[in-house]
This record gives sequence, C-alpha cells and structure tokens, in this order.
Amino acid sequence: MRHRVYGKKLGRNKNERTALFKSLVQELFLHGTITTTEAKAKAVKGLIDKIITLAKSKTSKRLLQSYFVNPLLQERLVKEIAPKLSGRNSGYTSLMKMGIREGDRSLMVKMSLIGAEELKPLEKKVVKEEKVEKKVVKK
Repeated sequence: MRHRVYGKKLGRNKNERTALFKSLVQELFLHGTITTTEAKAKAVKGLIDKIITLAKSKTSKRLLQSYFVNPLLQERLVKEIAPKLSGRNSGYTSLMKMGIREGDRSLMVKMSLIGAEELKPLEKKVVKEEKVEKKVVKK
C-alpha cells in the first residue's frame, strides 16, 4: 500500500533520482529556464521551492553546498535570484506546456523561474591545470 508515501520514483533508484534532481536544479538556476518532461518538472518543483527558501535565510550557506557543486551557482542564488523573489512565499517556478515529444509521446514543459527574464546565463570559468611532466627513469 502507498499510504502517505511522498514523491515519484520516475523509474529510477534513489541515487539516480537524487542525481537527476540535482542536475535539473543546477541547470534551472544556471540558465533560468529548462525544457523537460512534465513528470520530472512536477517532481523537482517542491525541491526548488525549498532551496530558494533556504537561500533567503542568512545562515544557509552550508545547507546550500549540498545541492550545488559550483560555488558560483550558490553565490548567484543568494545574491541575484533570492532577492528578486523575496516578496513571495512559494510558487517560484512556472510551467508552460510545449507539446508532445514524438519519441515516446511524453508531455514536454518549459520550466522557468519567476522573473528569470533578467537573468543572464553564467559563463563557465575554465581553470587551466599545469601539466606536470613525469621523468621516467630507465634501468
């Protein structure tokens, strides 16, 4: 019986679901909008609301680090996105139906942050690593 069981499994185990949700959340905060299936968008919508609510509080940097690998994304969320949404209590995302995907007939939606029109996509900074030459000693 599924009494009071929360969440969708989406045909994945727990680790795969967690990785999927983290990547969807990061891409949404990186670009402002993402195109995904309706089931995935509805499954991740509550998580996005929780993360933005965390970002509004001043003492949440450690908790936000568990969701974001890139520190620039965490900084952008706290300094750009959260202040724009400070007047809202919830409902930070909107879903717009795009149509049906031909491959598997699943409904595609465009998920966007409220007020994401002003957001510019972050540029990824490439850090060049110095190549260390190894000396091979032949005997």
